[in-house]
Amino acid sequence: MRALLKSINIPLWSILIPILSVVLLLMQSSLPNNIYTDIILGVFLIGSVLASVNHAETVAHRVGEPYGTIILALAITVIEVSLIVSIMLSESSTEPSFLARDTVFAAIMIILTGIIGICFLSGGYRYKEQNFIKQGISTGLITLLSICTLTLILPNYTTSGPGNSYASNQLFFVAIVSLILYGGFLAVQTIRHRNYFVSEEDLKKQNNKKLQNNRVLHEDSDELEEMDYTPVNLPTTITAFIMLLIALASVVLLSKVLSPTIEFAVASAGAPKSLVGIIIATVILLPEGLAAYKAARQDRLQTSLNLAIGSALASIGLTIPAVAIVSYFTGMTVGLGIDGKSTVLFLTSIATVYLSISSGRTNIQHGIVLLVLFTTYLFTTIAP
Repeated sequence: MRALLKSINIPLWSILIPILSVVLLLMQSSLPNNIYTDIILGVFLIGSVLASVNHAETVAHRVGEPYGTIILALAITVIEVSLIVSIMLSESSTEPSFLARDTVFAAIMIILTGIIGICFLSGGYRYKEQNFIKQGISTGLITLLSICTLTLILPNYTTSGPGNSYASNQLFFVAIVSLILYGGFLAVQTIRHRNYFVSEEDLKKQNNKKLQNNRVLHEDSDELEEMDYTPVNLPTTITAFIMLLIALASVVLLSKVLSPTIEFAVASAGAPKSLVGIIIATVILLPEGLAAYKAARQDRLQTSLNLAIGSALASIGLTIPAVAIVSYFTGMTVGLGIDGKSTVLFLTSIATVYLSISSGRTNIQHGIVLLVLFTTYLFTTIAP
C-alpha cells in the first residue's frame, strides 16, 4: 500500500484543495453568512479551478491527444448540464425558462471570442505565427455553426411553438439532431480522421510512448530522456481522473453557492440579470480556458483549439437533449431563440474564427479582433 501511494506523482495541494472545498460545502449551513465566508469560498473556487487544470493535464499526458481534451470537455460539460437541469427544476413551470439558452450562448461566446482570442493573442505575441491542422478545426466549426443555428437561431422563425420556443416535437427533433452532429464529430475526431486533431509534437510523444512500452526493462534510459517524454503511471492517472471529477464538481457547486452573492452584486450595480449567467459560465469554463492558454503559450495551438471547440460542441450538444428531457417530464416551456443582436455577434465571431484558421497559421491580429468582439459582447450585455 505504501509503495502504491509513493507511485502517485501528483502535487499535494491539488488533492487537498478539492477535498477541503467539498468539506466547506458540507459545512456551509453552519458557516456565518457574511462577506468573509464568500471570500473564503471564492478562494477555494479558484483553487479548485487550478487543481482541475493540473489533473486534466496529467490525464491528457497519459491518454494522449485528442482524448485528453475530450475528457476535460466532457467532464466539465456533464457537470455543467447537471447544474443547469437542477436550477431549471427549481424554477416555476408557468413561465418559459431561458436559463439553458443564456448559459449555452454565454459559454459559446466566451469560448469563440474570449478563450480562442487569448490563445491567438498570447501565442502570436510569443511565436509570431502558430501552426495547426485546419481540417480538424474547420470540421468542428461547421458542426458548431450547424448546431447553434438549429438550436439558437431557427426557433425565432418557426410557427408551431410560442415566441422563440420550439414545440415539443420540434424540440425533440433538434435534440436528436444535436446528438447526431456531436456524435459524428467525436467519431471523426477519435476514429475516422484522428490525424486531423493531433499535432506533429503530440504524434511524436505518442510514438515515443509506444517505443518506451516495447523496450526491455534493463535497457538504458538515457535515450528516453533525450526524447523529452516522461510517461505517467497508471495509479497517478486514475488518481488524477478521480480528483479531476471532484475538483470540477467543487467548481460548479461553489459557483452555485456564490451565485446569490453574484446576483446581488449585479443587481446593485444596475446591470441586467443575463450578466449573472456570463459570470457563472466564465467560472465554469476557467479550467478549460487556463488549459487552452497554457497550451498556446507552449506553442501547442492545436491542443488549445481542440479543447475550445470541443468544449463548445459538448456544451450545446449535451445541454439541448438534457433540456428536452426536462421539458417533456415537467411540461416546462423552454425559450431557445436568441435576439437579433446576439445573432449578429455570434455569426461575426464564428466567421472571424473560421477566416483566422483558413490559412493554417494565426498571428496576433486574429487574437486582437476576437478579444474586441468579446469585449463588445460583454459591453452590449451590460448596456443593451
